[in-house]
Amino acid sequence: MAQLAHSYLQPTILQFGGKNHAIVTNDADVFLNNDQLCMAKDLWFNGDGNISAFRIKGGRCNFQQRYVRTEKFLREREAGKSLIGKYRNKFTDAVEFKIRTTANTTVLYFNGRLLACKEDAPPYSLDPKTLETKCLETFNDQLPCLTFTAHPKYDDVTQELVCFGYEAKGDGTPDVCYFAIDHNERLVETVWLVSPIVAMIHDFAITENWVLFPIIPQTCDLERMREGGEHWQWNPDVPFYLGVLPRRGASGTDAKWFRAPNAFPGHTVNAYEDKEGNIVLELPLSDKNVFYWWPDAQGNAPNPKEIRSDLVRFTFDPRSDNLDLPLPEVLIKEDCEFPRINDLFSGKKHQHVFMDVMDPSLGTNFDEILPKMGGGFPPYNCIAHLDCQSLHLKKYFPGRTHLVQEPVFIARKGADIPEDDGWVMALVNNYSSMSSELHIIDTRDFTRPQAIIDLPIRLRAGLHGNWVDTKS
Repeated sequence: MAQLAHSYLQPTILQFGGKNHAIVTNDADVFLNNDQLCMAKDLWFNGDGNISAFRIKGGRCNFQQRYVRTEKFLREREAGKSLIGKYRNKFTDAVEFKIRTTANTTVLYFNGRLLACKEDAPPYSLDPKTLETKCLETFNDQLPCLTFTAHPKYDDVTQELVCFGYEAKGDGTPDVCYFAIDHNERLVETVWLVSPIVAMIHDFAITENWVLFPIIPQTCDLERMREGGEHWQWNPDVPFYLGVLPRRGASGTDAKWFRAPNAFPGHTVNAYEDKEGNIVLELPLSDKNVFYWWPDAQGNAPNPKEIRSDLVRFTFDPRSDNLDLPLPEVLIKEDCEFPRINDLFSGKKHQHVFMDVMDPSLGTNFDEILPKMGGGFPPYNCIAHLDCQSLHLKKYFPGRTHLVQEPVFIARKGADIPEDDGWVMALVNNYSSMSSELHIIDTRDFTRPQAIIDLPIRLRAGLHGNWVDTKS
């Protein structure tokens, strides 16, 4: 177990998810989530949420791990067998569930508890110290819809948790519900709108005055589900839709659905408004079906080796009656995903992005890695730091037999600290030792780790994370 290079750094990374997805705190806890307990040949997105906590303090690291006690987890444990069927298809279950979620995609801290989120149901509330599951979280029975985003956005200025649900009235419904929860747990700004297609809206973005909903062209058909088919099916014939809604005082009819050629939008970097009132949205974008395990109606799916996402920037006027999005600016032509920024700049103009990148030229030993990978997301072999103004790109490469999970940025404390001054933390899969490592990188020296913490067990490949200050 490595000691931290500087004793003043007492970070906590909290990671969690559909394999591992994460949140990190300021005083010594990393929480991770694994989706174990999948059925044979089942999709790895269907696994149970599992949270691991790393408590880092005084050069030592303590480890804790617990499953999220969802209805599914408890009933399957009692039955001693799997009861759930295909991913998000209740018609294939062995029993009927009241709340079917696995709570395995993201965990975040809000008003004294952790929220274990998956976009098909309300989140589960957890104790941040013991990791015990407390209850299904409905925010004092105020939750207006049946679903809840895996990626809520916290506005540091208004102290609101900005949320939405899609398929918000049940499977196969086109309804989207946007809402926010203030620091007093009051529900504000509830707006119902109707999507042009019933499709996946995994992530979204906010600005000071707007909410944006990028639609992934993975579409849902209830009749297909009733016949035992998949919840999602790629549709190459529909546009990439981007919903835009005023953030305050709106009704559903105020929503505009901008469109661009068929594409797969990745996790959003951020969005903000420029001096002319245009919206600037940055995100990875692919011209292929990134979720290739859900092919189109004819069974067509891209070769995973040919899938890549470039980081792009859309700039457009949300007040325009022309709903065709202008062509995006390509910021970098590097295969990238899981972008993160300094969270204090969420909804405001940012300059720096940290993300996963796949750069084959770095010398990764794919002959050794690929036979050992098992299921999981397309691999990334380095963490990149992009200056969005100069487009200067730095890369942290952990090794030839290593693949990286999502980075989390922790801002350095103090007055007048630059936006990108702090640390990046990420879980790293070491396929030579078949173990997991927690890497800590000081952004002032991005090419080498400040510390590496060797874990006594192997954790699954992960997805998402958020930083939490334990003083909050």
